Amino acid sequence: MADNSDRPIELKLDDNVPDVPERLMILPLRDTVVYPGMFVPLAVGQDRSIRLVDEAVVGNRLVGLVAQYDEEVVEAGPGDVYEIGTAAVIHRLLKVPDGTVRLVVQGVERFRVLEFTQTEPYLIARVQPILDVVENTVEVQALMRNVVDLFQRMVSLVAYMPDELVMAAINIEDPRQLVYLIATSLRVKTEDKQEILELDRVADKLKKLTTILNQELEVLELGRKIQSQAQDEMQKMQREYFLREQMKAIQQELGEDDEQAIEARELEEKIVAAGMPEEAEKEARRELDRLRKLPTAAAEYGVIRTYLDWLVSLPWNQSTTDQLEIGRAREILDEDHYDLEKVKDRILEYLAVRKLKQERKAEQGDEVETEPGDLIRREREGVILCFVGPPGTGKTSLGQSIARALGRKFVRMSLGGMRDEAEIRGHRRTYIGSMPGRIIQALRRCESRNPIFMLDEVDKIGMDFRGDPASALLEVLDPEQNRDFRDHYLDVPFDLSQVMFITTANLLDPIPAPLRDRMEVLFLSGYTEEEKVKIAQQYLIPRQIRENALTGTEVEFTPEGLQAIIRDYTREAGLRNMEREIGTICRKMATQVAEGKLGDSPVVIQPDMIHEYLGKPRFYFEAAERTEVPGVATGLSWTQTGGDILFIEATRMKGKKGLTLTGQLGDVMRESAQAALSYVRSKAAELGIAEDFFEESDLHVHVPAGAVPKDGPSAGVTIATAMVSLLTSRPVRSNVGMTGEITLRGRVLPIGGLKEKVLAARRAGLDTVILPRWNAKDLEELPEEIQSEMQFVLVDTVDQVFDAALAAPES
Repeated sequence: MADNSDRPIELKLDDNVPDVPERLMILPLRDTVVYPGMFVPLAVGQDRSIRLVDEAVVGNRLVGLVAQYDEEVVEAGPGDVYEIGTAAVIHRLLKVPDGTVRLVVQGVERFRVLEFTQTEPYLIARVQPILDVVENTVEVQALMRNVVDLFQRMVSLVAYMPDELVMAAINIEDPRQLVYLIATSLRVKTEDKQEILELDRVADKLKKLTTILNQELEVLELGRKIQSQAQDEMQKMQREYFLREQMKAIQQELGEDDEQAIEARELEEKIVAAGMPEEAEKEARRELDRLRKLPTAAAEYGVIRTYLDWLVSLPWNQSTTDQLEIGRAREILDEDHYDLEKVKDRILEYLAVRKLKQERKAEQGDEVETEPGDLIRREREGVILCFVGPPGTGKTSLGQSIARALGRKFVRMSLGGMRDEAEIRGHRRTYIGSMPGRIIQALRRCESRNPIFMLDEVDKIGMDFRGDPASALLEVLDPEQNRDFRDHYLDVPFDLSQVMFITTANLLDPIPAPLRDRMEVLFLSGYTEEEKVKIAQQYLIPRQIRENALTGTEVEFTPEGLQAIIRDYTREAGLRNMEREIGTICRKMATQVAEGKLGDSPVVIQPDMIHEYLGKPRFYFEAAERTEVPGVATGLSWTQTGGDILFIEATRMKGKKGLTLTGQLGDVMRESAQAALSYVRSKAAELGIAEDFFEESDLHVHVPAGAVPKDGPSAGVTIATAMVSLLTSRPVRSNVGMTGEITLRGRVLPIGGLKEKVLAARRAGLDTVILPRWNAKDLEELPEEIQSEMQFVLVDTVDQVFDAALAAPES
């Protein structure tokens, strides 16, 4: 670069270096690119490569060095190497004991492989030399300076490059030599090195090298920054530790306690005040001793500190005193809930037993009976109840009322959708972020060891790979085991026997049998119309008037208006939808009050006004219309939301003894239909039906609401009645509903859910119910107004069902 001429110049080889011949032996290289003018050490281990080197040394010492595409290829062929390589002269050769050959080669000139003329025993190709285009321009000078600066920064950041490389790069004036020196020194991808080799213009080579250096510098500087931050953090921690130790020494000299000692002393005082059992206190003191020996910066310090906080904050000895006045408790229960006499009686029985125990102990003295082995008898204080009933019947709110009646604190925990066992028992302390289970957490929040603890939706617990929460509840809900309940996090026993557990469920069947066996089940059935009207008047209407900013002088509901809401807009076992409809009316009243459209007198909600506020009715008394055609019978069914009626339709067409069943019927209901058909065919003559009616006929039985799955045996008598009604052309009486399981001998077997089914029949406007005689005892559970208003036909056989349900034959 002596002159500033812009014309291309050629790089001339030394006189002692042979020219590149037309045919050249090709040596493939793995992960290596050799540049012209650069000295590079190589190791050769393959037999064919060693033979190639031996013959090259004997001849002109020139070999063609070409990089492989894939370094994993063992014996590279013509298709495995790049097209452009470097001719190199072998300067030194050394054979080592392991059989390999060490070479020192110097690149001479680039070449392009035109074609391979030989592949065995090694590669030989016809090549064409390629000269680099060197331009002595201002741009090239600027690129050289930039490359040298970047290379100098890079050498200062890495350990594998000696500082002498920087001096060599600074002293080089030839841009081509500078590019090849720096490219040979870098540890970059083979593809990037090969790209530099393949570029013809040195200016392009410098630009590519600038890009590579910038990328490498960015990575190196980021790594240096991360390392510096980590080192600063470590130095900060060491400095804090040193200062803290100095502070301890100074405080000891002054006779003062350090912050850690003060904290440990406070924890010790809390342990004494907590009143823990012996095992829990022993574990707490053991952990406190470990805490005193640890520096506050240790990771274990925070874990132990959190554990001790949980131990000292639990209500080991804190409890509320039960209010044992039976009369006051009855008043509170009656004030909050209408009816539900069984549940109220059970709570009053519990209070009565507790009161008698205290009185008898006061009379006899607190004597503790012992048995052989010094085992102390302990009383079972806890009660575990399970409220089962349709939605909206007051199960959850009943728990709050019980807590108020007993004077205890109330805790509620929903189990719906819970799948992780650790939600009940907690996580072990070995896990990061571990915590006690939700039961221990709830007791800590309520600060009492004897609350009313409601476990809501116990029938909706899930199960997956994380465990079975229902199995974990077996210990919690067992009075014989929950005295020593061990949470995985605490790992010390906590007494749950003083807790009154109340669970709620819509269905009893999904609850596992072992868990169901531990609970005293109380069923809450749906409400009658009269009960709903009274509940609305006493509870729902005042609450909705209060929530919608109205007063009792602005709106009034008549019993007839409430009955219209119940019959035409709700039809449910509970009260949630009814309260929503009452709330809708109250909001419309509030709107009129806000607009100044109401006068001084209150608005009295009559049946004929309901349509104005709630729109068209949603339910109709359709039993008369549906059953006026022969072949339709009204059955009674039990659902998760209470009871309901269903219409079973039968029709006949020409065919060959086919029975079609539709309406999403389950296997049990399909078998009931088969049994009903068999009975009808066996008794055809007695029923006035042609005995061969099935020879050229098909029967189709359909249960509407086809999108709703249906199953169960209690529809057997209804299906048989629909078939006989169709075949005898005698319609079913429109005021009759029926339920019962059928046998092939015509017997009617008992069914379940009678109260819900009867209430459903009454809601639908039916006044006569046909049911098995074996269910006569269940009629005692029905309210007196239903027993007096409705007629119950008790039957033993299907023939009695036909006589009571079918209209008289036309004469």
